Amino acid sequence: MSTQSKELYGLRATLDRLVYFHDSEAVDSDAPHTFIYFITIANLSNTTVTLNGRRWIIKGEDGHQNVFEGEGIVGKSPTLAPGESFSYNSHHTAEGNCTAEGSFHGIDSAGDPIHARIPTFEMTIPSESSDGQTELDLT
Repeated sequence: MSTQSKELYGLRATLDRLVYFHDSEAVDSDAPHTFIYFITIANLSNTTVTLNGRRWIIKGEDGHQNVFEGEGIVGKSPTLAPGESFSYNSHHTAEGNCTAEGSFHGIDSAGDPIHARIPTFEMTIPSESSDGQTELDLT
């Protein structure tokens, strides 16, 4: 088994939807902006994969960077045969505008470590931000 992860051709992560939420009465005043993301991971490769971790890099406009790594994807380790997909949603909180990118990690059917990149996306606070939820344009 190889020890270095390779990007698996055909394993793709897609941002399906991004929602901004603001609650002026939120307890966490350091990061009052919430971005809820909906992602689909599609296995268009010719091998079965099991995804067992993720890594997110959140970069603020001020240059500050946070890295989040962990086991599972929303508490699951999905196994995807060729042609199958896994969809989920989660969120990031932020002080202001930022970008998110990262990767999902796992193994292929031969037990070799693989990963799929999460394309960079902007998390921009709407100019007319008020309490409540706003769907953000992905284009």
